[in-house]
This record gives sequence, C-alpha cells and structure tokens, in this order.
Amino acid sequence: MSIHLNPYLNFDGNTKEAVHFYEKALGGKVIVFMTFGDMPADPNYPITDDMKDRVMHAHLKIGDSDLMFSDTIAGMPYQPGNSIQIAIHPKEEARAREIFAALEDGGQVVMPLQKTDWSPLYGMVTDKFGVTFQVSVQGEQQQ
Repeated sequence: MSIHLNPYLNFDGNTKEAVHFYEKALGGKVIVFMTFGDMPADPNYPITDDMKDRVMHAHLKIGDSDLMFSDTIAGMPYQPGNSIQIAIHPKEEARAREIFAALEDGGQVVMPLQKTDWSPLYGMVTDKFGVTFQVSVQGEQQQ
C-alpha cells in the first residue's frame, strides 16, 4: 500500500498572497486555484459577498511535493501558530540559501543557516505568514 501526505495550510483571507509567495520562494507551480466564488451557486449553502474572493482550495506543486491551501470561512476563529513546521531538503547549499532568504523576507530567523552535526547547512525561519520552515541540506550519511 502506498500513501502520500502533504501539508494543508489555512489562512484568514490572505491565501492568494501566500500561494504566490511560496510559488516564488520555493520555485513551485500552481496546479489548482479555486475561490469560493468559483463554485456553482447552492441555495442550501449561500456564499456571502465577503466569501467569494476567499480561496476555497489551492494546490502548489514543488518538485515532487505538494502544498495545499485554503482560507477560513469569514468569521471563523483563526490563530497562526507553530504547531506544524515544514521541512525542506534541497540537495544544493546554494538553493538552500536562496529558499531561506526568500522565506526570511518579511519573516524572522529562528536559527540562522549553519553547519550542524546532521547537516552541512541547516536553519529555521518563520515566514511573514507565521509558518515555520526547517531548511536542511542532507549530509552524506543521510543520503
């Protein structure tokens, strides 16, 4: 049996900005981008005007990996947090530095990129959306 898991990130009305930020920062490609307003009208579940531009579902392909996104429903409680982190494993140190710098723009470095016991280059950064990323180049023993 094979199974594939991916992070699904939720935002409070700024998913479109987040998707395009990650698309550029991580070198991804948007596969699906659908707003609540793109859905056919359903009288049982009417969409308010403030919901029409919110993202119902977005899918970003990054290499062989997938990130998915959605906005919360207007008025739904939302609290950004660090209960989930995304680990990124570029093969080249130069690419790790590019990704880290892009994610750092408007964000905050938790741990600067540096050599560690487990990686020739590792760092943690929380981006401007409150999502924490671990950027880690694999060492020879990990390959």
